[in-house]
Amino acid sequence: MEPTRFAAYERRLKNIAVLLGLGSAICVVQDWQLGAMALSLPFCMIWTYCAWLHREPQLKWLNVLFAALYVYGLARYAVVMG
Repeated sequence: MEPTRFAAYERRLKNIAVLLGLGSAICVVQDWQLGAMALSLPFCMIWTYCAWLHREPQLKWLNVLFAALYVYGLARYAVVMG
């Protein structure tokens, strides 16, 4: 799948990312760690896609790093709580 295939949806994806970011910030303030990680992962994935679309390597790899940390955190939470 090529990155430009969904370029028409970029504005909608960025608006969704804003909502996810706001939700994540609320979760952080409320001390809901699982909610913050669960909302931050798709946030990072959207911004990684947008960086790939515009060929912004620094932003892309930063969001890949954060997404990996959120996956680790969610997996760790599942193991500890499961």
